[in-house]
Amino acid sequence: MNQTRNIIQKRTARPTREGAGVLLKRVFGEVDEHLDPFLLLDHFGSDRPEDYLAGFPWHPHRGIETITYMLSGTVEHRDSLGNQGVIRPGEVQWMTAGSGIIHQEMPQRAPVLEGFQLWSNLPKSHKMMPPRYREVKSSEIKEIELGAGARAKLICGILNGVSGPVSDVISDPLYLDLALAEGSRLELPLDNGRNVFAYVYRGWTRFGESDVLRAFDQAVFGEGAVLKIQAGDEGARMLLLAGKPIAEPVAWGGPIVMNTEEELRLALQQYRDGTFLQQRSESAFPEPGKAPVR
Repeated sequence: MNQTRNIIQKRTARPTREGAGVLLKRVFGEVDEHLDPFLLLDHFGSDRPEDYLAGFPWHPHRGIETITYMLSGTVEHRDSLGNQGVIRPGEVQWMTAGSGIIHQEMPQRAPVLEGFQLWSNLPKSHKMMPPRYREVKSSEIKEIELGAGARAKLICGILNGVSGPVSDVISDPLYLDLALAEGSRLELPLDNGRNVFAYVYRGWTRFGESDVLRAFDQAVFGEGAVLKIQAGDEGARMLLLAGKPIAEPVAWGGPIVMNTEEELRLALQQYRDGTFLQQRSESAFPEPGKAPVR
């Protein structure tokens, strides 16, 4: 009989400001063996432009992947590789910083802006890989029916034999946006070798026999092969993430994540002296060392 995953940690997202003053909810942002390889999840959203228009001006990343998923509104992106585009509702930007990238993400005025940014760590063997940038259109993201009243948008990974549009990801994650109708139940098989967490952003739900989790609550699960979910009388929407743990030392400073403090100091020094980028285009953006560090 498959073991059911139970909640081992529960927390509620807390308000904070990031970038140039964007008001958002931080779900988590720390090194935790039960969340490895994931490092950070932010939920940004407001109907007040003053909460987000300052955006996230030019800043560097190294050693991680950043994944931005929009529900509503748009964000303009530019980076040191010369990429430029707009992330629209239902779309994903998957950026592998690798050896180093400098970018900016600037939300645009909208009736409501809402989305998420996830940080996923890279193992030592890939910390200094060439950076890359991928855009995923909403039409590329498959929606899978999981039974009566339950469906999932599959952003990355494999579910019911279907592969998500983002592939060749080092941490091999499963990234789902789950929607459950009022009172619906779901038993989701999951690889026991992965760490799993869920973030409820609409309605409320239970996992197994747990207490109710409401909007803006996160649940981190222990070992097991099945996750049992029951939506409340409002239905529920949640992000569900599973990833293979890297289990390596982490040295984290702002937007840079390395394995040792010496590597971290070197990266920060390279950013200050203008030698941070291993690859760059000639497109206009602030010289390394002159942009603020997020």
